[in-house]
Amino acid sequence: MPFSHHSHSGQFCPGHAKNSLEEVIQTAIAKNMKVFCLSEHMPRERVDFYPEEVEAGNTEEELVINESAFFKEAVRLREKYASQIQIIIGFECDWIRPSSLSLIKESLSRQPFEFFIGSVHHTHTIPIDYDRTMYEQARAKAGGTDESLFSDYFDSQFDMLTQLKPPVVGHFDLIRLKSDHPNATFTQYPEVWSKILRNLKFIAEYGGLLELNSAALRKGMTEPYPKGEICKEFLQMGGRFCLSDDSHGVDQVGLNFGRTLDFVVDVGIPKLYFLELVDGEGKEADSAVDGRFPRTRINWITVEETRRMHI
Repeated sequence: MPFSHHSHSGQFCPGHAKNSLEEVIQTAIAKNMKVFCLSEHMPRERVDFYPEEVEAGNTEEELVINESAFFKEAVRLREKYASQIQIIIGFECDWIRPSSLSLIKESLSRQPFEFFIGSVHHTHTIPIDYDRTMYEQARAKAGGTDESLFSDYFDSQFDMLTQLKPPVVGHFDLIRLKSDHPNATFTQYPEVWSKILRNLKFIAEYGGLLELNSAALRKGMTEPYPKGEICKEFLQMGGRFCLSDDSHGVDQVGLNFGRTLDFVVDVGIPKLYFLELVDGEGKEADSAVDGRFPRTRINWITVEETRRMHI
């Protein structure tokens, strides 16, 4: 299993994940990861704190301090394990409300991050993947049906994409997780499907990587994020895919990568892309991600070779 672009630790994502950042990295090394991206959550406004953060008495200032501590520790661990694995340091953004844009820009300015994941975990400012109760609250605000909530989710995602052009797009169809039928086809809703295609087209045009996120499998779904029908459309657009476990502790590092690679073969994806850091220009990499991350490049590996490396 050569790489993952999405990970969390209990050290810097308390109440939501487990284990120290070093333990997570050690597990990635033990599982023969070649590239492992660190992507703890960005600081958010207090109004958007999760219940466990409110209960713990967290403050906005503490989240900013936590971000700084995460980056410092990530750099230390990268240097410590440089001979065994390539560590790339980034964060996962939360697109919640208009002020999210300024918060994300602040994170990018505070630390020299090397990439970020563009994610949407909220619709109408309500978490849609936390629990069923909150999902139903968001659905009610959207008009009362899964279809209406799906439509609003992909509109919010499009706003995030156009404003940020994230190097990696996280769990593209996360909205299906708590829905009535999480394995059902999106094509049953023509308006929703047209918005999915619009978003995919935009990602393909600016060159973002769409992550194949195995977390959907451990949460009981039959396919990773995004569904095969979405992957096939993105592939026809010339879109590029990367591999992620979205791990929240050592027991989830590389979890279900075997099943995900079987899915990749079934869909017909011939190669997987991955981020790497280079010194100077070019090297053996394919291209720069964008001007915000001058040392970050995109390279690729065939699916066949990836499967041979998987243990």
